[in-house]
Amino acid sequence: MDYKLHKEEKLCSRTAINNLFDEGKSLMAFPLRAAYRLRPSGQQPVRFLISIPKKRIHKAVERVLLRRRTRESYRLNRNQLLVPALQQADCGVDIAFVYLDKTPAPYQVIDEKMISLLERIAKAAADHSPEPSQQPGS
Repeated sequence: MDYKLHKEEKLCSRTAINNLFDEGKSLMAFPLRAAYRLRPSGQQPVRFLISIPKKRIHKAVERVLLRRRTRESYRLNRNQLLVPALQQADCGVDIAFVYLDKTPAPYQVIDEKMISLLERIAKAAADHSPEPSQQPGS
């Protein structure tokens, strides 16, 4: 399995980010919030961004620490929880992870909440795919 994070997985396009927050759905597992938007399958099954608001975490050192913890948790869990469900559903997803708490959480808490969010997004992707019995001519 490839645990690397490639540049193509970063969500950089301003248009895609605006569409994500305008049309997407939101899930919460405190201290993380995930905004996600299912899209037709493309080159990358998942594109993501991580936001640690300066308004809540004032020190840059703490923001960087939280960004690293969140990214590491995502990197280790995406291949087991999210990518197989997206491939089965033949769709892709754009995800934004936003940190909500005013104090830095330990890695174990972030990892636990990340797993919860990825499982719920995978379930939404599975529910989004058309069932074989619903196709015309059945």
